[in-house]
Amino acid sequence: MTANRELIQAIADEVIARIGQQFGAGGDGVFETVGQAVQAAAAAQRRVAAMGLEDRERMNAIIRRICHDNADELARIELAETKIGRADHKAAKLRNIRMVLGAKAMQTEASSDASGLCLVEHAPWGVIGMVLPATHSVPTMASNAINILAAGNTAVFSPHPAGVKVAARGLQMFNREIQKELSVANVLTMAREATIQNAEQIFQHPDVALLCVTGGPAVVKAAMKSGKRVIAAGPGNPPVVVDETADLDAAAKAIIQGASFDNNLLCIGEKEVFVVASVADAFLECMRRAGAVQLDARAIESLTNAAFTFTDDGKGARHPHVKRDFIGKDAAVLAEAVGVGVPAGTDLLFGETTEDHPFVQEEQMMPFLPVVRVRDVDAAIQASVRAEHGYRHTAMIHSRNLENATKMARAMNATLFVQNAPCFASLNVPSYLSHSIATPTGEGVTTPMTFTRQRRIVIGGGALRIL
Repeated sequence: MTANRELIQAIADEVIARIGQQFGAGGDGVFETVGQAVQAAAAAQRRVAAMGLEDRERMNAIIRRICHDNADELARIELAETKIGRADHKAAKLRNIRMVLGAKAMQTEASSDASGLCLVEHAPWGVIGMVLPATHSVPTMASNAINILAAGNTAVFSPHPAGVKVAARGLQMFNREIQKELSVANVLTMAREATIQNAEQIFQHPDVALLCVTGGPAVVKAAMKSGKRVIAAGPGNPPVVVDETADLDAAAKAIIQGASFDNNLLCIGEKEVFVVASVADAFLECMRRAGAVQLDARAIESLTNAAFTFTDDGKGARHPHVKRDFIGKDAAVLAEAVGVGVPAGTDLLFGETTEDHPFVQEEQMMPFLPVVRVRDVDAAIQASVRAEHGYRHTAMIHSRNLENATKMARAMNATLFVQNAPCFASLNVPSYLSHSIATPTGEGVTTPMTFTRQRRIVIGGGALRIL
């Protein structure tokens, strides 16, 4: 198994090297410096702002089409470069870009009376600086691009260093087709190298009007220091409650689907389960029957020691920090590391822990799911609030009791709340999709309207009232 993985990685490295040779020289939106990238995006933005909604929707359709038609290729490239997640699920994320709202979501509000007419238009900001994560590089770029172009903006992107080559590949594909069909170049740009210094230049550039950051607390904090408005998609640690009224088989299947998707890289993914004690044994059996593999206490301890480092705060408390070794890796890789054999095709490992366990309290992004027994649904909800740490990102419950679901929804006050479905139902039909979910700054699931400014136009038509 190890030899096969080494062979696959060698092939992947060769693919990435070829992509770097083909696209690393720049062009089609890729520039040597941040200044050049911003300048080109600013020139393009004047043309995009002047477009009607029909032409903006044509740009949106191009991005959706490229993502759909090239999903498998881009997914393989992204997995080869980032080395995290699953190619089939990365391809699914790209095909689902069809659900991102475009120009048709733009609105103009109007009101009138005897004194005249008032129009409220939603105008563009200009050039938007956007930070991409390694976990969903091209999907985040594509969904953000659709949103901002629909609103009349352009963007300069700052990819994560681990996903810069695939980001350049996707960006160049989008730009080429948009220029071919609409004769406007560089609606999306980036600097060729992904560095902290380049990201900071984007944050501080006077011609960048707005920032949208998808990443960890450090990059969000850096963006906040810019003095610009920031739309921040921050961290999450989504809890799941399973109460005594739940359909346990359905709950187990849904939780496995959500927690294993792209090897648990989704920020909305199920990260820990709190199950009411009276149904805990039956729930664990349902998890096993649905194909998840349960680890015993020894294996969980070994995995914890392998997946976390610990620092002492000087007061006797140990603080866990997730290591990168197993982030986004397959369940089989985690199992092999602790000496456990699992059937081929195993998507998820799980096991019982205490509430204070590192796997419960930290956003670990790997296909191991901790399960904690609790006294009743109230204790489960309280534990969920503690484990989510006030991120107000995502939470889930499996329950037939509407009162329990309502109680949890209000206690969590999360941006996304799901009952009796996998986490990704929150971004699926009949709702809409975005890969930027702005939790710290409160915008929620972003749309084209998120990236607009209000412009009020008043036309007098009669006697005005004196205020």
